Amino acid sequence: MLEYNLPRYLPSAEELPDSDETPVDNELQELIPGLLKAILLILWAERMDWLFGIDMGIYYHPDKPPIVPDGFLSLGVERFYDEELRPSYVLWDENVVPIFVLEVVSQNYRKEYTTKLDEYEALGVLYYVIYSSRRRRKPHLEVHKLVNGKYELQEGNPVWLPEIGLGIGCERGNYCGVTREWMYWYDEQGQRYLTPAEQVKQEAQRAQQETQRAQQETQRAQQEAQRAQRAEQRVQQLTEQLRALGINPDNLD
Repeated sequence: MLEYNLPRYLPSAEELPDSDETPVDNELQELIPGLLKAILLILWAERMDWLFGIDMGIYYHPDKPPIVPDGFLSLGVERFYDEELRPSYVLWDENVVPIFVLEVVSQNYRKEYTTKLDEYEALGVLYYVIYSSRRRRKPHLEVHKLVNGKYELQEGNPVWLPEIGLGIGCERGNYCGVTREWMYWYDEQGQRYLTPAEQVKQEAQRAQQETQRAQQETQRAQQEAQRAQRAEQRVQQLTEQLRALGINPDNLD
C-alpha cells in the first residue's frame, strides 16, 4: 500500500505526538467536520468498521511530520481500539489509507488547492474535499476524486461517493444554533440526512403524533361506549314501557 521507504523500526501511535500544536484558524474548522461525524454516528451506529478523525494527525512516515486534515474518513478499520481511543492515525499500523479527506479553508490560506492537494494525491486518498464559504465566483465545495493517480474535479452539489455509499454537499441549515451554509451527507437520491438535533425533533414530532392518534382513538372508543350505553338505556326504557302496558317483551318473538 505505502510506497515510502520506511525504516525497520516503526513507532506506534502511542509513541508519536497526537497533535501538531497548531490551533485552528476558525471555529468552522471544528464545527463542519464535527457535524459530519455526528451524522455518521447516527447513520452508522451499528457499524464498527469506520473512523472519522477530526484534526487528527495522519502519520505516513516516522521521520516526517503528520498530515493533519480538518477531517478524514477511513473504512475497514476498527472503530475503537480501546477506551482510550486513537491518539493519531498511523498508516503502517492501520494499513488503510483514508478514503475521504476534508479541508475547510479559513481566512488564513493553507495551500489547500495546491500543496495539500498534491500531498493527498500522493498518499492515495480517493476523495479530497475542499470547502470555502468565502469564495464568490467559484463553488464553495470542491470534490476531487483520484482517477488513475490524478485528482479530477467532480461536478454537482451534492456529489455522490459510491465507494462510501453517501453523497457530500452543502446547503443552508442550522447547527449549534447557527444558521448558515453547512456540509451534510446525502443519500443517492440527493436527500439530505438529518442532523442529531433534527433527528431528535423529528422523533419528538412522531411521538407527539402517536400520542395524538392514541388520544383520538381513546376519544372514539369513549364515544362508542357512550353511544352503546345510551342505546342500552333506550332499550331498557322501551322494555319498561311495554311492561307498563301489560306486554311481556320476552314474548314478542
